[in-house]
Amino acid sequence: MGLPEIPTLEGAFVRLEPLSQARLSELSEACEDGKLYDIWYTWVPSPDRMSADIDRRLALYAAGSMIPFATVDKISGKAIGMTTFMNVKLENRKVEIGSTWLAQSYQGTAINPEAKLLMLGYAFEALECNAVELRTHEQNLQSRAAIEKLGAKLDGILRNDMVMANGTIRNTAVYSITKEEWPTVRDALTARISKHLQ
Repeated sequence: MGLPEIPTLEGAFVRLEPLSQARLSELSEACEDGKLYDIWYTWVPSPDRMSADIDRRLALYAAGSMIPFATVDKISGKAIGMTTFMNVKLENRKVEIGSTWLAQSYQGTAINPEAKLLMLGYAFEALECNAVELRTHEQNLQSRAAIEKLGAKLDGILRNDMVMANGTIRNTAVYSITKEEWPTVRDALTARISKHLQ
């Protein structure tokens, strides 16, 4: 199955738009916010590798396995991170939300929960997914807490799952949200985001 055209998903605080090189300078600046590329348990492109990573993600879109977005702060109009649907398996009605990073000063704001609300809504309502997966390093406690706060359930730990760029071996925590759980997750996320609108 071919992938659909990359949509633009827009909320009150964030716009997810098709990833492109037009946002290169903003994304290179955003990854410097918190020096995200120095965090050992995750992988975020450094400024000198940003252009190649945009090309990599767009190539995966062309190959049918990824739908990549730039994460744009609606107030400033600037790109502040990236996110994707990856490991897209439309024949099984399943996608993974991943390869996500966000400039440090925007972490803990309404941006990430609203981005997840928009992506989950698109996955369950437009792509008609049966499940959406989220994966992270077993040791990435910040990411795991954020995933659990969404209402995702831990499916298990994949031991010795992958070799990281620094040579360490990653155990991967695998979470998912099913189509049956989506209405409850949607309502909880909507309530969380509404607090930022008051």
